[in-house]
Amino acid sequence: MMKVPALVFLLFLGAAAATQSGNDVLVLLDNLAVKETHSIFFKNLIDRGYKLTYKLADDANLVIAKYGEYLYKHIIIFAPSVEEFGGDLSVAKISDFIDDGGNVLIAGGTDSGDALRELASECGFELDEEGAAVIDHLNYDAADAGDHTLIVASPANLIDAPVIVGPKTGPPLLYKGTGLIADRENPLILQVLTADSTAYSYIPSSAIKEYPHAIGKGTLLIAALQARNNARVVFSGSLYFFSDEAFTASVQKASGGKQSPKSGNQDVALTISKWVFGETGRLRVSTVSHAKDGETNPPASYTILDPVVYTIRIEKINSGAWEPFVANDVQLEFVRIDPFVRTTLKQVKPGEYQAKFKIPDVYGVYQFKVDYNRVGYTHLYSTTQVSVRPLQHTEYERFIPSAYPYYVSTFSMMVGVWLFALVFLHYKEDAPASKKPDDKKTN
Repeated sequence: MMKVPALVFLLFLGAAAATQSGNDVLVLLDNLAVKETHSIFFKNLIDRGYKLTYKLADDANLVIAKYGEYLYKHIIIFAPSVEEFGGDLSVAKISDFIDDGGNVLIAGGTDSGDALRELASECGFELDEEGAAVIDHLNYDAADAGDHTLIVASPANLIDAPVIVGPKTGPPLLYKGTGLIADRENPLILQVLTADSTAYSYIPSSAIKEYPHAIGKGTLLIAALQARNNARVVFSGSLYFFSDEAFTASVQKASGGKQSPKSGNQDVALTISKWVFGETGRLRVSTVSHAKDGETNPPASYTILDPVVYTIRIEKINSGAWEPFVANDVQLEFVRIDPFVRTTLKQVKPGEYQAKFKIPDVYGVYQFKVDYNRVGYTHLYSTTQVSVRPLQHTEYERFIPSAYPYYVSTFSMMVGVWLFALVFLHYKEDAPASKKPDDKKTN
């Protein structure tokens, strides 16, 4: 009798854990002072409806899942120097969290520990050696009179994806931290912000002369990963990039140039946070319909050469609400094994796309397929399976236009045979003239 209340209690705990994964964010810090130095960034998240839970990265009581359910939807790691995560948390657990659709925002620095290096490696990035910093002797802020590690990054170096970073016309960006290298052959990795061609990553205080880890635009400052399950990871080599100091500082290049009263860090950082947490760049298919041209309901099966109309409605999320997605490069494929038809969908209404075509003259099982994959947006994939049958014996054309020459030759031969038979049967030769009797014989 006591097992039923215990079971109900466990189910209640499981339901409670499941309800905590809406907008809950776990924030891992090196120390609680980071909460104050990055207050503008955190306050913006709270104003957007997120519930932040602050923990030290090496806290012995860290746990992100209970009873098979994650307690948090997103994780922020602002703990560059952590050598090992505390409690039940580990790099493997964070990797599993990403594999299960969780989003992670990470900020490192010149003193990045082994935990962040291992995590970066799991995501396809590589952090520079400990103590290495991005240096630019031409594009550095006037406030940096030392090793020129407070560099000024041009907004033109941002990725060409406004959904991730916003417009590329804002003020210059301040960056102080280490460099990243990413696998350029990995299509899932996005180079969000790169350094200028005059920058390089190096250990300023190193007495040993070594080659720089990364040079020029090959030096990544901020990189991102959108996994195949649409989970998102953003890795910044600079914790300073998200700080209050960087958000409010003025920018003045030491080498000259126009002074900006405020850096563009805040706008870019907040736009990146919206993207990594799934507030922007998410697509979904609202409705899909197909039918013969002139009809509204789909048939049980199509017949070869039928005219067909395919309609799909695509939506994107914006500020928590779904709205029509407008684009001019959405394509449809009509696939059996290989595509038989590939056409660009025409927008008939905002967010509603349509294609009209004729079913190929090959019967089989086909799919209407829309596979839309663009930088910054979630992978949109929609398939609808239909059958295509051949013509029934009553549906074939009585006379095929291409066979008219054969029809003519057949009927012309029939007419010829009939005329030949008519002439042959009714023709009669004239009788030969009778010979006169021989006079000699008559006498």
